Amino acid sequence: NSPGGSSLASDVIYREVMLTKKVKPIIASMGDVAASGGYYISMACDTIVAQPNTITGSIGVFGLIPNLQKLLGEKLGITIDRVETGKFSDFPTVTRPLTEYEKLQVQTEVNKIYADFTSKAALGRHMPVERLRRLASGRVWSGSEAKARGLVDVLGSYSDAVKIAAARAHLKADDYSVQRLPRQKSDIERFFSRFTGDDDNEAALEQALQTKLGPLYPVYRQYQHLTQMRGVQARLPYELEIQ
Repeated sequence: NSPGGSSLASDVIYREVMLTKKVKPIIASMGDVAASGGYYISMACDTIVAQPNTITGSIGVFGLIPNLQKLLGEKLGITIDRVETGKFSDFPTVTRPLTEYEKLQVQTEVNKIYADFTSKAALGRHMPVERLRRLASGRVWSGSEAKARGLVDVLGSYSDAVKIAAARAHLKADDYSVQRLPRQKSDIERFFSRFTGDDDNEAALEQALQTKLGPLYPVYRQYQHLTQMRGVQARLPYELEIQ
């Protein structure tokens, strides 16, 4: 389950999957969402299993550099003075508009990463790059649509993915067990963690915020994601809400 994120992080994980494939088969199981960076990781696997209603695809990237000049100057009364040693010493910056040349540099980097993304996707899906790019450009597909277009291999559940992995490893049903990582705490461990100070405070805080904010919680999450973005992103540029 991932709408994506940093293009660099996606590529680092992709590389690790490719290295691991040399010693063992890897099966990807898509949950509700496996888009953009989430698909980036999956496309390196030997077999991709998606549910019919999985949101996937979104093969695309974008870069975001906000201009906070008016916010700082007109709203907060903060001005910026700079001393530079070169023409591009402060690039990238959020305290002034980008010049046309700087915009070109950002666009060039985005185009380069997009070309790398699509070429690797074409390699993983065993199709010509031209055909893959007709399915890309950020387009989002359901699992069923992705299967029809060759972006995933099998429609099924997590259990189906486990069975495929076992078959690839030549294991019978009673020859293996499944271990989920990271290991989940048992009920008794979660109970005692409240008294030892080892409780998952972040998860508890998120739950409290979700309860408090109600329908505004997705807006808060969008703002949170926006402030944490670094570099070029391979992620869905919006939140999905299915009713």
